[in-house]
Amino acid sequence: MGMAHNNHAKTLPADLGAPAFVDGWKTRALAIGLVSSVIAALLAFADGSIDHVLRAWLLGLVLTFGWAVGGLALLMVQYLSGGKWGLLLRRPLEAASRTLPLVFVYWLVIAFSLKKLYLWAAVGDVGAALKSGWISEAQAHAIEFKRPMLNPTAFFVTGLVCFAIWGFYTWRLNVLGLERDAASPATTPEWIKRFENISGPGVLVYSITMTAAVIYWVMSLDPTWYSSVYGLLFLVGQAYSVLALSIIVAISLSKGEPFKTILRPTEQHDLGKFTFAFVMLNIYLAFSQFLIIWSGNLPEEIPWYLDRIRGHWGIIVTLDFLFHWLIPFTLLLSRDIKRNKKRLVRVCQWMVFAKAFDLFWLIEPNFKDAARNLHFSWGILEYVAVPVAMVAFWVAFYCTRLQTRPLVQTNDPHLAEILEPEHVHA
Repeated sequence: MGMAHNNHAKTLPADLGAPAFVDGWKTRALAIGLVSSVIAALLAFADGSIDHVLRAWLLGLVLTFGWAVGGLALLMVQYLSGGKWGLLLRRPLEAASRTLPLVFVYWLVIAFSLKKLYLWAAVGDVGAALKSGWISEAQAHAIEFKRPMLNPTAFFVTGLVCFAIWGFYTWRLNVLGLERDAASPATTPEWIKRFENISGPGVLVYSITMTAAVIYWVMSLDPTWYSSVYGLLFLVGQAYSVLALSIIVAISLSKGEPFKTILRPTEQHDLGKFTFAFVMLNIYLAFSQFLIIWSGNLPEEIPWYLDRIRGHWGIIVTLDFLFHWLIPFTLLLSRDIKRNKKRLVRVCQWMVFAKAFDLFWLIEPNFKDAARNLHFSWGILEYVAVPVAMVAFWVAFYCTRLQTRPLVQTNDPHLAEILEPEHVHA
């Protein structure tokens, strides 16, 4: 056995912009979005209600929010940790963070539909609602006790503050990213320190604001439910989802320059291992929450799980375990899969689907007609049509963001190393 390698380092092409085929991605995404929107409208007509449209819209909001704000968080993590993988994902993650305006528009639809989605917003007089049988005693107590937090004003103010904070970090990191491109390579240590000083507090602020957002948007769908690790579950879930999306983008971009030059099997393998770590952490946190609550067997906690296990929901939670955790975990154990572009993309595509499936299991059983009662209706199909349309429009917008700046940061200290040819065993 011998070892051979090419002694000549690769060079970057003159044009570092997004390849021309990104326009094709945008066109296909817009077409899918329009077709899915028409299907969603027809399904709403067949169902005779927009209730499921709004529920599915919430799923699409949380999914795309995870890519935009989760992308911003992963960008800050990269600035803090360093590593060659940052050179590959920095510009795709910056582009994802700049889709925040579209996510804000998605959020506005939910913000102006509170009474259709949230029991605490629909119930005005708790006593009258309890006497009429509309809500249970547990729900009445929870709504009354949480009213200072769960009210429309707090929902709006919290959302606006969170989006303002995310917008500030998005603007600041993206502006500084371009300024660093124009700076002298000699100033690189100063830039690294500067990004670390911004990203350190930024990750903490992100964790707090993201937790506040998912508590209002998702956890409060059931006013009686609470979990001390809820924010952390979504934080890890965002990393799970945004890493999968970023790998899909990076490998797809490698069909052309400049990613064809800089995406080596070594860095691709590293990204696969990074994703595998979040798959394991995702499993650990979700199972820990379930085990603690189930073993405690407290009457105010276990109904949340009973709503998602009984009435044929056991089928969905079993599939969720297989889709969301077991299949990605098993496949990403393989070194060969992590180093094979086509197979790794397929695994990551599956992970994006599995994340959406998990959100369906989290959202739909919160509603009285669905809790412990999994049943078919035309409305339930909105969970396919509406999120597909929202994701498609998000992808189209993401492509426009991706095309606005060079895909490679030329003064990155890891650039010379990543352009070196890899050793090949013969």
